[in-house]
Amino acid sequence: MGDVRVGTPEPDYPGPAWPVMLPDAYPHYRVATRRAVWSRGAFSWYVGAGISLIWLVSVGQAVVLASPTAAQAAVGLVLVALFGLAFLTAAPLAWSLPGPRRLLAAGGLLALSFTLYPWLGWEIVGAWTYVGVTVAMSVVSWGITWTLIAGLGVAALLAKASVEGWSEDIFWLPIIIVTISLMMAGFGRTMAAMNQLRATQRQLEELAVERERGRMARDIHDILGHSLTVVTVKAELAGRLVDVDPARAKAEIAEVEDLARGALADVRATVAGSRSVNVSGEIAAARAALTAAGIEPRLPNSTDTIAPDRRELAGWIVREGVTNVVRHSGASVCRVRLAPHEVEVADDGVGPVAASAASTGLGGLRERVEAAGGRMTIGRSDLGGFSLRVAM
Repeated sequence: MGDVRVGTPEPDYPGPAWPVMLPDAYPHYRVATRRAVWSRGAFSWYVGAGISLIWLVSVGQAVVLASPTAAQAAVGLVLVALFGLAFLTAAPLAWSLPGPRRLLAAGGLLALSFTLYPWLGWEIVGAWTYVGVTVAMSVVSWGITWTLIAGLGVAALLAKASVEGWSEDIFWLPIIIVTISLMMAGFGRTMAAMNQLRATQRQLEELAVERERGRMARDIHDILGHSLTVVTVKAELAGRLVDVDPARAKAEIAEVEDLARGALADVRATVAGSRSVNVSGEIAAARAALTAAGIEPRLPNSTDTIAPDRRELAGWIVREGVTNVVRHSGASVCRVRLAPHEVEVADDGVGPVAASAASTGLGGLRERVEAAGGRMTIGRSDLGGFSLRVAM
């Protein structure tokens, strides 16, 4: 909604909205001058503001009546036209400026109104409604807006009194200036708030996309990291057995093929958003991976202690923990403990420094755990090696 620029770039921000933001949003959201003047929202402003210029017809008539010559009348009408054009562009130009600088447009319009003083004298206050509307649509703080609009109304009242004297009739124009200006101030803030809300929604959508990309990257890393680790171990084992035990080497190669196909299916399911991880399946996969790597698996016989709503997270913990043991630990024993609110993967290998430094998956696992409200700690296990513990 609106042609809003967030930071430096100018995104394609569609929608026929008013290109204005609340002043406290600047400079996080700001409108480029070119877009402020030429956006579809600005053209909507031009239509409404253009209709309001019909009241300048009476100002033009007064200029003609006050001109002794046709030349002076022509000059006066040109100045009236310039005033109208300045009013049309003042608000969009103000929207491209930060904070109080937005009021420069209204100040320029007020100064331009005094060019008609030789023809109209203090009757130029009839054009100050446009100045008040420009102040209102500049969308500065409410305190400044109220002060300036009230000040403009008082100035108009004093000007009328100096010409006509004090009477009931001189109050009508100041009241019109103040009420119309305040009404437009409320309208301008409503449009600005809607723009800011839409811009925030856009940022939240982009953040959601980035989070989903991060989640998918973690899933693919965890899937391939585990599968390729087991494939590597089994391929090395098959290479050692090919001469001494061809039949077993052939069986290992067949398992490598199955693992590769399974990993491909997992990646496809992850991309499609349909893959789920289960702690029971991961315990079974961990047993096969550890055995193939020559590491003694000390695994629970049952996973019933894990609550159903935590079984997927527990599966990811077991997967990443066992993958680290196989790839980095140099361990001879790996133990997995499951408790209702805790999962631990421990080994008797090289310890936490080497294991954690070598693993890029632990960072992704930590993000996954913290997103689920858990807490992950790493350190030295009672077996003497690495310990990965997650409180869920």
